[in-house]
Amino acid sequence: MRMNVVMLVLALTTTVELSHTQARRSTSLPARFEHFLAGAVKPTAAERKLLFDGAPVTKLLDGDPSKEIAVFGAVWIDAPRERYAAAVKDIERFESGGAFRITRKISVPPTLADFAELRLPEEDVADLGDCEVGDCELKLGKASIDAIRSRVHFSQPGARSAVEAVFRERAHEYVTAYREKGNAGLAVYRDASRPTFVANELKSMIDRMPTAMGLLPELRTYLLQYPNATLPNSTDFLYWQEAQFGLKPTIRINHLVIQENANETIVASKMLYASHYFWTALEVRVLAADPVRGSGFWFITVNRSRSDGLSGFIGRILRGRVRNEVQQGTVAALKLTKASMEGSR
Repeated sequence: MRMNVVMLVLALTTTVELSHTQARRSTSLPARFEHFLAGAVKPTAAERKLLFDGAPVTKLLDGDPSKEIAVFGAVWIDAPRERYAAAVKDIERFESGGAFRITRKISVPPTLADFAELRLPEEDVADLGDCEVGDCELKLGKASIDAIRSRVHFSQPGARSAVEAVFRERAHEYVTAYREKGNAGLAVYRDASRPTFVANELKSMIDRMPTAMGLLPELRTYLLQYPNATLPNSTDFLYWQEAQFGLKPTIRINHLVIQENANETIVASKMLYASHYFWTALEVRVLAADPVRGSGFWFITVNRSRSDGLSGFIGRILRGRVRNEVQQGTVAALKLTKASMEGSR
């Protein structure tokens, strides 16, 4: 009996070692991933080797340097795709700790109570005291700016509570409008002299996202025509969070879509609002099976974000810093995702 147990352990160990050897020796990729990699990413031989050795690889992609940051990232994860899908559906736990100060899923339909924990930094409260259309430190539409100016008396006690109450109400109204109207309900930012239409920026980024990266026609249609479009085998939800990025905490609202198919899982995240830095952003993550390599999956992400302040002399300096921070953040996210998924084996 003891000999049988020893032989079984040896057999299992050999099987695991062979599986890992096969994964290390595999130097081919799924056709769609390879097509995208060769055409858009153009990795060096050294970067390809890192990828096949199981290390994360990131690369900045082409984009309008005056307003766009685009980054690619990929890593092999030796775990079931279903594990990642389950984790990301629990977004409040998945995006917690570190830069994520608070993350809360939004109800269907949205309620004002969903935003009960939303707080603004002291600096934002002070800046809102001087906020007006065409000149505001926070990214807000005209209706939000007008509501704050008419309802909050910044010289009186309780100004912080009052401005946060207005901010919560506007956030609730904003997500409700998006649920009813889709992209047509998104903001027109009036924080600068020229208005910025979030819907137009999103459409432009969706149009630029390559089909090879999982943005197939049905998902593209869903992202553009929501809520008047359906997506098979998918779940979706809205959530808001306070996250540290750059020099300031930022309030963000996202729409997350998860589509689970036979050979791949696609997660698309639309940034509907950010109080600082970004007009909007679109991230597409593809979890692609690769039977040649093993039972895990390739985790591939492309993140495009639009922002002001990246043009001109000062903008060029800022752009380098933002690009570096976005790329470093992508590397950290890939490492954390790989470790957390494989650690659950």
